[in-house]
Amino acid sequence: MQTGSRACVDAREPIPCDKSVKFPVYYQWNNVSDGIDDNRRGQGQMSKRRILLVEDEEDIADLVVLHLGDLCDEVIVAHDGHEGMRLATGQDWALIILDLRLPGPDGLEICRTVRRDRSYQPILMLTSKSSELDRVLGLETGADDYLTKPFSVLELAARVRAIFRRIESMRSNAAAHANTEIVSGALRIDPSRREVLMGVRQIELTAREFDLLNCFARNPGRVFRRADLLDRVWGYGHEGYEHTVNSHINRLRAKIEANPSKPKLIVTVWGVGYKFSAQSEANDLAAAS
Repeated sequence: MQTGSRACVDAREPIPCDKSVKFPVYYQWNNVSDGIDDNRRGQGQMSKRRILLVEDEEDIADLVVLHLGDLCDEVIVAHDGHEGMRLATGQDWALIILDLRLPGPDGLEICRTVRRDRSYQPILMLTSKSSELDRVLGLETGADDYLTKPFSVLELAARVRAIFRRIESMRSNAAAHANTEIVSGALRIDPSRREVLMGVRQIELTAREFDLLNCFARNPGRVFRRADLLDRVWGYGHEGYEHTVNSHINRLRAKIEANPSKPKLIVTVWGVGYKFSAQSEANDLAAAS
């Protein structure tokens, strides 16, 4: 059934969309059976899991939609960057799947805008297999994961499931620590507000920088390898991109350290990785320097 630009699908398999209908196309399913969080509705969490797919190649969009039916309640498809930008910034989504190369604003621009305007929004980037730079830029801009074209629809489904599992875990952890602030000297982290203060000065962090700092601060003294941080903060599918961790830590140090060239909070453990020094350790380091 179609009304204007809306195509509502009540069957488990979506019908082919009308190719004359361009922006946007809506697909809906009656139920979800992903095996991840079947009780989420009964627990009062969001009643619908909605995915925004921004993809200009209609055949690929149709194929992706076909295989997302078991993972979500609704998929909305935008076929260019302008409509994708409007939808991505104007509504809340369980996940945004972004093609990197789009007519109008590209996937990187949409990702930057969403990351700037929201504390956290899961994003999966679709990139060209031939361009490592595209994949690196996607991760640097704030994408949670990437998938190269041509891709296996089974791998796509696996990565979407992995992102959803991580989101559920984050929600559970956030609920358990919703009112628990982390204080280390002048540094104060409020997870419920996703705010960071250094004394009375508020530190503006991106969503990824906040998650990285929160991970460190909740585990003071623990040494994290770059691969550990990729798995904990970025999620599945970033093996080989340890330099992404380095660049984020450098930007984070520039915002929270008194002297980023001689960090006292996020300390390099040479040959291993990084650790967050408890304030007493930071004071000892400061006194010894």
